[in-house]
Amino acid sequence: MNLEKILQDHIVAALKAEFDIEETNIALQPTRKDFEGSFTFVVFPYVKALRKSPVELGNAIGNYLVNNAGVVSGFNVVQGFLNLSIADTAWLTMFGGIFKDKKFGQLADKNEVVMVEYSSPNTNKPLHLGHLRNNFLGFSVSQILSANGYEVVKANLVNDRGIHICKSMLAYQKFGNGETPESSGLKGDHLVGKYYVEFDKVFKKQLKEILDKVKIHSDFSDFSILEKDKINESLVKIADYENSLKKAESNLDYKALAKFGPEFEIKFESGVENNIKWKPLLKLIDNQNDNKKLQALLKDVLFFEEKKNNEMDTLLDMLKGKTEVLQEAQAMLLKWEEGDAETLALWNKMNDWVFAGFNQTYQKMGVSFDKIYRESNTYLLGKKSVEEGLKSGVFFQKEDSSVWIDLTEEGLDQKLVLRKDGTSVYITQDIGTADLKYNDFKMSKSVYVVGNEQDYHFEVLFKILKKLGRPYADGTYHLSYGMVDLPSGKMKSREGTVVDADDLMQEMTDTARERTLELGKIDGFSKEEAEELYHTLAMGALKYFLLKVDPKKRMLFNPEESIDFQGNTGPFIQYTHARICSILRKAHEQGIIGVAGNYKALQESEQEVIYLLSEYPKKVADAGRELAPSLIAQYAYDLAKAYNRFYNEVSIFNETDLDAQQFRIAFSSVVGETIKKAMALLGINVPSRM
Repeated sequence: MNLEKILQDHIVAALKAEFDIEETNIALQPTRKDFEGSFTFVVFPYVKALRKSPVELGNAIGNYLVNNAGVVSGFNVVQGFLNLSIADTAWLTMFGGIFKDKKFGQLADKNEVVMVEYSSPNTNKPLHLGHLRNNFLGFSVSQILSANGYEVVKANLVNDRGIHICKSMLAYQKFGNGETPESSGLKGDHLVGKYYVEFDKVFKKQLKEILDKVKIHSDFSDFSILEKDKINESLVKIADYENSLKKAESNLDYKALAKFGPEFEIKFESGVENNIKWKPLLKLIDNQNDNKKLQALLKDVLFFEEKKNNEMDTLLDMLKGKTEVLQEAQAMLLKWEEGDAETLALWNKMNDWVFAGFNQTYQKMGVSFDKIYRESNTYLLGKKSVEEGLKSGVFFQKEDSSVWIDLTEEGLDQKLVLRKDGTSVYITQDIGTADLKYNDFKMSKSVYVVGNEQDYHFEVLFKILKKLGRPYADGTYHLSYGMVDLPSGKMKSREGTVVDADDLMQEMTDTARERTLELGKIDGFSKEEAEELYHTLAMGALKYFLLKVDPKKRMLFNPEESIDFQGNTGPFIQYTHARICSILRKAHEQGIIGVAGNYKALQESEQEVIYLLSEYPKKVADAGRELAPSLIAQYAYDLAKAYNRFYNEVSIFNETDLDAQQFRIAFSSVVGETIKKAMALLGINVPSRM
């Protein structure tokens, strides 16, 4: 029974019967809490055409609905808003249908295959905080699409080749001394990541030596005359930007900066003494308005700092190719591409370590994949597509033999698809991999879960696929998401830069343990059961906090705030489910069974919950259409909040009316099951006791 549809149909009939108006687009909204009613119909749009007052219109439609709809028990008209009260019989009939429907919330089969590609890590280091948002988002979208009736293929394209893994391999070869995950006690991905960091240390040392050589000693013996001129040009620009930056710093209003709080002032003062970097200071101010004020104050210094940093990056790009360690890594990559046995053996060994580590992390995350593609098997794909595109005129060749596509008419630019030496670029590989995936699964839709720094890349890729006439091109979609920040000083990573996913999950579990012990929520638990609960709460807090936000937004993740048993958090919803399970266990012990059909007089809080229950299939459909787990997160919170209101206002076990008592047990069981289903769409487990 779709109550909203019934009301819409009868309002259409009322407008026809009372005013001879043909109307098909009827919008209803939930009635505001301060007015009586459940649904509201706005009559203002009809006032001018019918020359009737809002009250006359509302009364005419309201009376028609009371007399003819069979589901409206009363109404009131407030300033052009027709608020409709729904008869208890209608609510109870609707609840009865939900209670009997064992597949409630699972939509009809679409008979279509959808691929969701997510995670896509590099095999040179462990997963980090950004990967958590990616994996949770990809897994949740997969669950939601499955609930929408699609056959979903969860895919992971692992970047297991290239210069990045060669850097780890080279450092291991130089400094590893035969170390293994077993001998070191490190997870495989952490061990390989350790050597990536070692490479970076050596690389930075060598790069600084070359920079000092050209900057301080004007020694350009390693460079051609043309390279020397470009380096000198860059050094002059950097010096100019440094002077402009110092001038902007001297003009700053330091008293105004000191007003942003003691933590900011301490960091600011220590930064001034140690050649301050201005942009990171913005992260110290969480409040959006204050942050904007700070940006305005720092406008000039931020501008010149960025100019200087960008030019320094340009200079370092010119110098880094002369570092001995990078040249060795590039030589190792060439050996890998040529199939050198010793290089391949080391590559296989270190990749095996990384995959074993990744699998442990994925297990902790509670995510999985149906298909794993490896870039080492796909990186040569796409060249054939480029040849086809050249023949058909989609691509064109320049004088140096490189191949391009011209997308200027689409508002983009020209894009390289094949280098002059015939080697492919990333987009070439992506074209070939897209073809491979389609040949494997014949999906009608393909969702790429990738950070927003790749927005332009996917815009270009999808246009190329359309121009090549790929049958799946219209079904491609880039689910873009923003970065995740942590409050300053809340957590440090192993290398001091990127927050490690394993470390963060462990810290969350430790915090969940502390909070749960403080609140005494583990009475009667064995040690193993308690540890499982801590992990469940930690992952619920982490996933919910990351998924409740629109993925396109850059977000601040606060570990402390996320593990709270009150408010819009995962643990609050998990605790509500555990409370319902406790009620159902008590009912079972007392021999009270859930019956939906005999109760007659609903409380207002019961009506609110039934309305929310009826909305669940619609929310699933909306989330599937918009690829938005945040809609499900908000729904789960609203339902848990409404049930807690019911729990605080209405008695279950002290109720003397058996029909009411049995109804409330049935009612609680449906709410508990719906919360469990909604949270499962987010990849979150809910405990049955706490």
